Amino acid sequence: MSNTNPINIFYEEPEADRWFKYDRYPRKIIRKIIRGKQRPGGVMMVALELMHGLDKLKIPYRFNDYKYAKKHPNELIGVIGKPHLIFEKKFKNPILFGAGVFSHPIDCPDLFKLYPNVKKMLVPGPWMQVMCEPYYHDKVQAWPVGIDSEKWSDKIKNDELNVDFLIYDKIRWENNKYQDDLLEPLTKTLNEKNLSYHYIKYGSYQPSDLINELRVCKAVIFLCTHESQGIAYQQILSTNTPILAWDRGGYWQDPSYYPDKVKFEPVSSVPYWDERCGMKFKGIIDFPLALDNFISKLNRKEFMPRNFILENLTLEICAQKYMTIYNDIANENSSNS
Repeated sequence: MSNTNPINIFYEEPEADRWFKYDRYPRKIIRKIIRGKQRPGGVMMVALELMHGLDKLKIPYRFNDYKYAKKHPNELIGVIGKPHLIFEKKFKNPILFGAGVFSHPIDCPDLFKLYPNVKKMLVPGPWMQVMCEPYYHDKVQAWPVGIDSEKWSDKIKNDELNVDFLIYDKIRWENNKYQDDLLEPLTKTLNEKNLSYHYIKYGSYQPSDLINELRVCKAVIFLCTHESQGIAYQQILSTNTPILAWDRGGYWQDPSYYPDKVKFEPVSSVPYWDERCGMKFKGIIDFPLALDNFISKLNRKEFMPRNFILENLTLEICAQKYMTIYNDIANENSSNS
């Protein structure tokens, strides 16, 4: 699967001046000294894991080679995100943009007019593609980054799984409301059924913490209002740990947009999914019955979540999909020039 011509990939964290011009640079150095190595965020993980997948496929690439891009303005480049690179660097090259993009097209509805060299925009998942299509039409496409199925493997599991559930809490907004309306009644039901559980909160753990929890847990209850891709739940599935997912549907509820600027539905907390992964419930009223059905299927070993990841979302599969999109745009661009 080798490719003789390296592809061009760009990613940089957005960094703004705070107190005076160019203070972002000394602040970055000071922050590194004080806090140590930066923990990759979601979009940075997209760039890192795409390159990890390309390495596995032995596909060569240049990373952040601005000099090369400037010298070869007709060559396609992939700008992973965020959009500040497109705005600031003023590339002449044709661009494949994403999957770390705007939260919503209203942030830049004229993207393809203002930057005609942007040929296509990738978004992390299918419902987000539908949300963007009225603005960007056929220039938007869903593409998920791959999951490291060797690191996130069923081999991490202990022989004895002595905890029934890990509750994975990724509720980002209206925490007090959902604490009262969802989390408390949910844990009450688990207690009434004498089911043991551990708890982990998104943003307050290291990947090793999650792996250590998954070592001893039979299953995960995943609580999130919506996910554009959902790397964490897919890492869980890759360890062959089935998920009972709260998938409430309804509106995209980012408070920066909803309900005043954007009302879009339906969304999903598990946009990449089939029946091998586990089961879903819509609200706390549905939870007790869904829990009983889930446990019955779990005991009968009906779930095979790792197989779903291995067939759809490995580093290699997703990197190859990126390459297909990249090559299609590059070929189209060369034939038009």
